Amino acid sequence: MIRAWRRRSTLRERERRNQWLATIVRNEAFRIHARIRPDATAALEGQEGVEDQRVVATVESADVRAALGRLSRRDRQLLTMRYQLDLTQAEIARQLGIPEGTAKVRLHRARNRLRRVYAPG
Repeated sequence: MIRAWRRRSTLRERERRNQWLATIVRNEAFRIHARIRPDATAALEGQEGVEDQRVVATVESADVRAALGRLSRRDRQLLTMRYQLDLTQAEIARQLGIPEGTAKVRLHRARNRLRRVYAPG
């Protein structure tokens, strides 16, 4: 309707106003329809695999929890402090009352044991 209002000066015969307006509306509809629209299948393909990724993440999380369960209590404590509580090595050392170098070595060894338990081979 805005286009018709802007083009009102092109109306030559007032009695043919309805046909003139219908022509503008039709042409506007064609113009809008001819615009390039995003491909709907692209949006669907973007969602493809999202649910699969959630399932894989859930299974991997369960596998990691099971692997952690096979570690010693000390290894679980170190890994929990580092990765769940997001503590630095210095903070872990302070909380455990051990030198920072010792905390670093123990974390390294705990990660290696976790790797071996999680993916034996």
